[in-house]
Amino acid sequence: MDELARRARLRVVELAARKAIHLGPALSLIDVLAALYTRILRRDPARPDWPDRDLLVLSKGHGAYGLYAVLAELGVLTTDLNELPGHPSDGIPGIEAATGALGHGLSLASGLALGARLAGKDRRVYVITGDGELDEGSNWEAAQFAAHHRLGNLVAVVDRNRLQQEGDTEEVCALEPLADKWRAFGWRVGESDGHDITAIADAVTALEAGDGPAVLIAHTTKGRGVPFAEGDPAWHMGELDAAQRRIAVAALTATA
Repeated sequence: MDELARRARLRVVELAARKAIHLGPALSLIDVLAALYTRILRRDPARPDWPDRDLLVLSKGHGAYGLYAVLAELGVLTTDLNELPGHPSDGIPGIEAATGALGHGLSLASGLALGARLAGKDRRVYVITGDGELDEGSNWEAAQFAAHHRLGNLVAVVDRNRLQQEGDTEEVCALEPLADKWRAFGWRVGESDGHDITAIADAVTALEAGDGPAVLIAHTTKGRGVPFAEGDPAWHMGELDAAQRRIAVAALTATA
């Protein structure tokens, strides 16, 4: 496991030992975030508000503690993460958009990408969606809009952990064939192991070389890194007791 991602997961575990959080969703997307922030996004670590930075929108806002943990590891956030809200909010360093109501991040990111083009800015916009979130029809309206406007500066990443709060995504409301759906809407599609940082970065870089909007389907495991939470929808949200915390910390420490 990548060291930054491992430390970020430890931060999430410690938070979940203090209060109930969306544990599984936060753990599944940490490697995607680590890949984007360390290898893809153009940013100035000393100036989080640098006007020419690339933008990242976390549409699956319930994964916020994963984002906070990565930003803390990068030195962007110095606040006690326990004091931050369960969904990204305005005014938090490094947070580009307040999210949480599912299905709206792709629309927002599409508008930001088009706005950057109209302003003559050389900027890319990245948006991370959950797979269960794609049940929301507004995502597909945004996908149609982005393809129509040939938004080549827009990259979406789907956190494809195949689980949502109610259970398996294919039982709740089947998404497959997911890649074909995106292609039918005019998007270029890539797929990768969502826990291999090099594979994620390489796949995103390859997608950026083409024309029009692109999406990476990142195959992940909900609850990644915590053995009893991996692949268990019961840990969509929860609080760790002392014994569970010890198991989680031991598992993540063993991967160091």
